[in-house]
Amino acid sequence: MLDTLDISIQKVQNSRISEVDFSNIPFGKVYSDHMFIADYEDGQWSDLRIVPYENLSMAPASSVIHYGQSVFEGLKAYKNSNGEAVVFRPEANAKRLNKSAERMCIPEVPEELFMQAMTELLNLDKDWIPNREHTALYIRPFVFAMDDYIGIKPSEKYRFMIITCPVGAYYSEPVKVKIETEFTRAAKGGTGYAKAAGNYAGSLYPAKLAQKQGYHQLVWTDAKEHKYIEESGTMNIMFVINDTLITPEASSTILRGITRDSVLTLAREWGMKVEERRISVEEVVEAAKNGTLQDAFGAGTAATIAHIELIGHDGVDYKLPPVEGRDFSNKVLKAMDAIKLGEAEDKFDWIFKL
Repeated sequence: MLDTLDISIQKVQNSRISEVDFSNIPFGKVYSDHMFIADYEDGQWSDLRIVPYENLSMAPASSVIHYGQSVFEGLKAYKNSNGEAVVFRPEANAKRLNKSAERMCIPEVPEELFMQAMTELLNLDKDWIPNREHTALYIRPFVFAMDDYIGIKPSEKYRFMIITCPVGAYYSEPVKVKIETEFTRAAKGGTGYAKAAGNYAGSLYPAKLAQKQGYHQLVWTDAKEHKYIEESGTMNIMFVINDTLITPEASSTILRGITRDSVLTLAREWGMKVEERRISVEEVVEAAKNGTLQDAFGAGTAATIAHIELIGHDGVDYKLPPVEGRDFSNKVLKAMDAIKLGEAEDKFDWIFKL
């Protein structure tokens, strides 16, 4: 429920935008002038406000710190070729936030609240949306528990926030990945399909070990046998084998990525054969050996398309075809960018204009 949709706005006295070098933006380290906040108590969201970006004050006993009851989303705003501010598929993010919230016993954020809060915040900080190639304004909505109580139960108080930051490319080069066969990202019946903060914390250690071996990220496999591929790092993963686009089917262990869905939609629109199914490590390794693995990439909001340069497995690195010669991943990245920038028809109603 909502107390009101009236959002109070407190503007900064002096913008920090002049301090930003938009030609060299580190990902996720520079934040825009304002942030949105709403608080949940007694069964409703209230005190909707936009305030200057600043640190939070929290009780040491806040339940999110101790029990990790927190979910988040990620999406991007762009300047199109006409200079208009647009957002890519925000309604889908609003829906997915609530799927994650349900799994973590967090109250639903009404889609109307999500959309209006995002719109008001972006209208205020519109000048922070960069217009250079491979840049965007990253939008981070998140909800977390606020009870001042050390006890394992769902919190009764929550905070919904949105912060934004101008960003450049997430990966500056094609990535090297290692197939993980010891550690597990998610198990059946767990929280793998939700964008829960704890999912990412648990992935850091095995990723760190892989990075020490020269890889950028991991390819996660199933928790039971480590025989089937699930995700790559923080992204969905896709392969082109014998001209067929193959990706693991969405399940309780795999996030239903919005970029993933967009890629599959375009592939089907173009008449490409698409398979959403279990794909084994053995199948991918064999395709890499015999030359039928034509393409492999991660799909996610931060990178959009992250080309995979090589795949490591059991001490052997399998190098993929040169990125510049890959037909599908380059074509789909170009097509998605063109839709976002208003250079191609938005036939799927993916673009939200401010």
